[in-house]
Amino acid sequence: ILEGAQAGLSWLTILKRREAYRQAFDNFDFEKVACYKAEKVESLMNDKGIIRNRRKIEAAVNNARKFIGIVDSCGSFDTYIWSFVKHKTIQNAWKCQDEIPSETDISREMSRDLKKKGFKFVGPTICYAFMQATGMVNDHETGCFRYSEIKNNCETEQTM
Repeated sequence: ILEGAQAGLSWLTILKRREAYRQAFDNFDFEKVACYKAEKVESLMNDKGIIRNRRKIEAAVNNARKFIGIVDSCGSFDTYIWSFVKHKTIQNAWKCQDEIPSETDISREMSRDLKKKGFKFVGPTICYAFMQATGMVNDHETGCFRYSEIKNNCETEQTM
């Protein structure tokens, strides 16, 4: 929901409204969001705590329904989405922020597949931001203390 709402806006704008989104969208419960009818969409259009963009709100409902379809066909969204990275975190080795891409071949592939499945507001940049946020890719700069922490954690998980 937040990724789609962020399209064309800054993350800070959305993150400042995260709690309002949580309340408006039933604690991000995809099964509840998937059941929203036109009346609920209208109610959300009047909610001053969130970005009141009809296409984005309708996309959130649509995407919740498509999410259920993936869970039904793949067993979990986790299994489906992590298949794009072969179920392992991609370990990049960027030295500075300017090297970090806004999209990659994998995020473009993910975007194409999600769109083919009927998802909305899932362009390659949004998909890459999702990959970063969920730990599918380690894009911390090599000089950042988090880089080694994440890399070592992923290596430990691989050997277990």
